[in-house]
Amino acid sequence: MSFALLALICAAGIIGPLLAFPRRWGLPVVVGELLAGVALGPMVLDRLDAAEPTFALLATIGFALVMFVAGSHVPVGDPRLRQALPVGLLRAVTVVAASVPMALLIARLFDTGHAILYAVLLSSSSAALLLPIITESRLEGTPVLQLLPQVALADAACIVALPLAIDPARAGTAALGALAVVACAVGVYAALRAAGRRGWLKTVHHRSQRRKFALELRINLAVLFGLAAIAQTTRVSIMLAGFGFGLAVAAVGQPRRLARQLFGVAEGFFGPVFFVWLGSSLDLHALADRPALIGLGAALGIAAVLTHLLPRLLGQPFSLAALSGAQLGVPVAAAALGTQSHLLAAGEPAALILGALITIGVATVAAPRAAKAFAPAPRQP
Repeated sequence: MSFALLALICAAGIIGPLLAFPRRWGLPVVVGELLAGVALGPMVLDRLDAAEPTFALLATIGFALVMFVAGSHVPVGDPRLRQALPVGLLRAVTVVAASVPMALLIARLFDTGHAILYAVLLSSSSAALLLPIITESRLEGTPVLQLLPQVALADAACIVALPLAIDPARAGTAALGALAVVACAVGVYAALRAAGRRGWLKTVHHRSQRRKFALELRINLAVLFGLAAIAQTTRVSIMLAGFGFGLAVAAVGQPRRLARQLFGVAEGFFGPVFFVWLGSSLDLHALADRPALIGLGAALGIAAVLTHLLPRLLGQPFSLAALSGAQLGVPVAAAALGTQSHLLAAGEPAALILGALITIGVATVAAPRAAKAFAPAPRQP
């Protein structure tokens, strides 16, 4: 890869923030990055090749970091979630129960044979999308607290289940590999917790901050890539390694300085590279050649929204139920896995992304309604 090509990829990554800048549009940054990848890929300008080894490696690193950041966004250590956990769990289980018949119907209608994969997709939510919306809109109250464990549980469970669902033929091997990665992530959490109790983490933090060593960032990247190596060795997606380590760090609690550093590395470079790569790898010609795939994407998106609206029967407000249906990490991971391993038909990864974009569009419309209902009123001067 030349520096000219790397500069082009970085410039393409700027499209995301530019499109997301107008608040009235409410577009997530990744939408612009995906569109830039599509435009520069073989579908339009043919300037980017997703199979180029260096580009693919940078995208794989970005994939691991994106999933790590998603895991670190899950408020594992928030004590307020304990009271809200039973209601959130019940609603998450309700969505899963509704997703199974929907997935079977979609797989039968479009004759894809991926009912298990679709059930995982329909059940998923995106903590990485919802938590920034809740923070920026300053949503609060009991219904919002009940939403958090629902989304966190769905996100975590679906990311663990995805490698098993996308290739049922080797589910046993994938399950053993997933257990190995999860066990390593739990071991990392135990080590971090022990280091925190002994004061080692604070010592490293203060000395690194004082002497500008960025030790925490170096250590976290080393651990992340080590877990990714274990995932590769056991033939499991690195998304599980990234997400598992993110959960471990969230449970222990990461310093703000480390969070800013990881944000800069992930969101400033590797994350955009991954989404531009993913956009350039999507086979949109197959969507045009097989209009049924457009119907598949629309069906997945609409079904995901409908299944997440079902907890309205359990008292969840409409706007929050619509927000809970927003999906990103799991469909993107499924598209990336399907592209890399050739487990999905031509054009099917693009259909999965289309379905995710529909859920994001619904959440974008629901966010202002949620803000009106659950954001504190501005103080009078």
